[in-house]
Amino acid sequence: MEFDANIEHLRLAFWNVVIAAGPILGIALAIGLFIGIVQAATSINEMTLSFVPKLVFVLGGFALLSSFMLTSLSNYFAFIFDSISALG
Repeated sequence: MEFDANIEHLRLAFWNVVIAAGPILGIALAIGLFIGIVQAATSINEMTLSFVPKLVFVLGGFALLSSFMLTSLSNYFAFIFDSISALG
């Protein structure tokens, strides 16, 4: 396998990590930002008010997006195994 092909596989790996983890990280970021703004506006700094809703929304996001993440990662691994089997 040439150097350029290795770099291409690495680029695809990073891109698939972003595609699979991005929606969950986006949900956590949006909920955390919203809770932070509410806490700053109301001066309520209770840790359970920030932890529990974020946990609920992230777990809900996992439940809703798990088939998408599994499909995208399965397609990537199938591509990797096909490219490895084509070499040998």
